[in-house]
Amino acid sequence: MKRYCIKCRPGRIEFIDVLKETEEGFLIRFTRLNDGHEKITDETITRHLFDICLKTGYLYEMAREVSSVA
Repeated sequence: MKRYCIKCRPGRIEFIDVLKETEEGFLIRFTRLNDGHEKITDETITRHLFDICLKTGYLYEMAREVSSVA
């Protein structure tokens, strides 16, 4: 599952998790964090709209955390 940050206003955190890829696009889980409140919704997005959001920088893939064992 990939996670993408959404470009938004300062003080807000918004991101999507791609849950499933379909023929038409993607099933995503949209999460908004604002002033300690969390809102989660599952939505669909067309492949075309998703690609446009990536190309314009509205969405960008989060770097994966790297853990090491000593």
